[in-house]
Amino acid sequence: MVQIIAGNKGKGKTKHLLEKANSAIKDASGSIVYLDKSSKHMYELNNKIRLINVKGFDITDCSGFIGFVCGIISQDHDLETMFLDSFLKLSCLEGEDISGAIAELETISNKFHVDFVLSVSLDADDLPENAKKDVIISL
Repeated sequence: MVQIIAGNKGKGKTKHLLEKANSAIKDASGSIVYLDKSSKHMYELNNKIRLINVKGFDITDCSGFIGFVCGIISQDHDLETMFLDSFLKLSCLEGEDISGAIAELETISNKFHVDFVLSVSLDADDLPENAKKDVIISL
């Protein structure tokens, strides 16, 4: 399953994503990973959640990002949920069409039984059609 927290920059998406991650770890029987563009939120996350600073891995395009995500999944068979903060930046899709990336994440989710929760710096109305159904919070 893919879930999206949508809203323009500065609307509080990260706060909702952090709350959702910290809430999810309470009931998780497997592991949870939080991908971010920095380590800034390290102390706001429960210490059982693995924070990965993606900027240190020199990802330059969306296919590289999808490969990175698959690499994380391949190393952790207990992975339940991945939280992706600043999805457009992490996936190198700022100003690009995200419909292909959303479709790929949905395929990965179904195949490996990993849920994805994304914060996307777009208004919910500006998301592609295949992503609008995944919006859980619109700010």
